[in-house]
Amino acid sequence: MYARRRIAFAVTVSVVGLILALMGCRRQVIPPGPPPVDMAASGQVALTGGGANLEVTQVAATPTPGPFPTATPTRTPPETTATTYTVRPGDTLLRIAALYGTTVESLMRINRLANPDQIKVGQVLNVSVEAEHVGPGEQLIPDSELVYGPSYRAFDVQAAVASYPGLLAHYSETVGTRELSGAEIVELIANQYSVGPRVLLALLELRGGWLTNPDPPSTQRTYPMGYIRGVYWDGLYMQLAQAANALNGGFYGWWLDTLWLVQVGNGVFVQFSPTLNAGTAGVQKMLADTAPSYDAWVSDLERFAQVYQGLFGDPFAYEVSPLVSPTTKAPSLQLPWPKGETWFYTGGPHPGWGTVGAYAAIDFTTDEEHIGCAVSRHWVTAVADGLVVVSEDGMVLQDLDGDGFVGTGWVVLYMHIASHERVAAGTMLKAGDRIGHPSCEGGVSDASHLHLARRVNGVWIPADDANWPMVLGGWRPVEGANAYDGTLVHGDETRTACECWDVATNGITH
Repeated sequence: MYARRRIAFAVTVSVVGLILALMGCRRQVIPPGPPPVDMAASGQVALTGGGANLEVTQVAATPTPGPFPTATPTRTPPETTATTYTVRPGDTLLRIAALYGTTVESLMRINRLANPDQIKVGQVLNVSVEAEHVGPGEQLIPDSELVYGPSYRAFDVQAAVASYPGLLAHYSETVGTRELSGAEIVELIANQYSVGPRVLLALLELRGGWLTNPDPPSTQRTYPMGYIRGVYWDGLYMQLAQAANALNGGFYGWWLDTLWLVQVGNGVFVQFSPTLNAGTAGVQKMLADTAPSYDAWVSDLERFAQVYQGLFGDPFAYEVSPLVSPTTKAPSLQLPWPKGETWFYTGGPHPGWGTVGAYAAIDFTTDEEHIGCAVSRHWVTAVADGLVVVSEDGMVLQDLDGDGFVGTGWVVLYMHIASHERVAAGTMLKAGDRIGHPSCEGGVSDASHLHLARRVNGVWIPADDANWPMVLGGWRPVEGANAYDGTLVHGDETRTACECWDVATNGITH
């Protein structure tokens, strides 16, 4: 569906910045998700225990033929998997690790660095990414299961969670300024990252036992997705955010042909099998991040398939293919501020949410150069007609097909919208109607601005995609060498993304 391009998953944030970024900077008849009851009748598997103590027992039943995975073209692995990297201005070890699909710890070990802040411009780092294994080629889920797309239209997260006796059904946590239930946190992550909630729930059961176990062990209670990295990573929201970010990293890394290797906990690199699909690559990436060894990772992949079957049945029964039709047309969009105003292009194409994935977003700020994180007096306006389906935590999701579900058709994300005077969910907007005011609300930001992105059928679409570019009032994004770099082009005019307020350089008048 995309033109094949090499897009580096580069981020220019510190470790603390990454933590904050994960908090914010998804027609055919679709079968409803089967309720997780009466597994013997459905021929599923029975789950007992949870997490490390999970036992999977096959329940005898007559198999029923179902849909098969969509064929995935065989990809050609890169010619070399070992290289060096010369440090550039603004680089961090975290950014370099993300670029090559490795970890900060691995880079420190290979280059004998005692401190992750030791690197300097011009330094040559060894990036040893020699794969010791080729991973399993079995497809675990269709692509349409990993994204929060059409197959989830009839899926009720609240009902699914309530049907199990585990901790998740009784859990609550403060996220931002709101107290959310476990099911609400799953829904929030699904909306933010556009990741399928069935996948999140299956991984939560596999790693933490949170659906079937009312009282998981201490470690699984604190780090339910297996990201054991200190106090900043504890709690359900941050654990699911980490998992969703990794799922997107694998999914778009496969789909855009930018990621071939994953690394397990003991530093061993594994090359993706060429027979995978993007949805399976996402699951493999996430489980590799939290597996101590290659053998443990392979075992986790087998258990994931069993757990998923036990909770929701055959994942391929939900398949929607093609997930995005080649005949899909990009919507006509206008600039997201009132006519007569000049705003500034501060961020070229970068991930739609989190730190990896399709470079679906671009950033704009107002003429308030020294505003900091104060709420802007200016208004963000709708780029097209459509229904507001989500308005919370700085996030507004506008459904352009108006059917009320974020997983079908085109959806526009307006991010960092202040709660004060923000448009309410359920509002039908015309292009040019008010959305709200730019702020720092809803994620990592050191100055008030608008983060704008699109997705279709749950899939984040790159801002400068060859087939569906995000053209705003005639201005077309062109990706730069790194995330947040790039230009906007309108005829013979060009504006370059920068954190500056220079009309000739990055100013755009509506």
